[in-house]
Amino acid sequence: QVRGLCGTYNWNQQDEFTTPAGDVETSITAFANKYRASGNCPVLSPFPLEPCGAFTGRRELAEAACTVLHGPAFQ
Repeated sequence: QVRGLCGTYNWNQQDEFTTPAGDVETSITAFANKYRASGNCPVLSPFPLEPCGAFTGRRELAEAACTVLHGPAFQ
């Protein structure tokens, strides 16, 4: 029942990158670009994203968000 940037949680890794249109992307950047909230958001390049280097100082926020994803609501 879960779909989007959080994956599908159905133990099938082949459909983790399912887009809003229902197709499955093969690259992380192509998948993330399908979920851009507005045209003002930059299009990601095909190069690997290095979030820890690009968003220094955001580690605590990321860890808090991951805690929610690993919590009982998603089990």
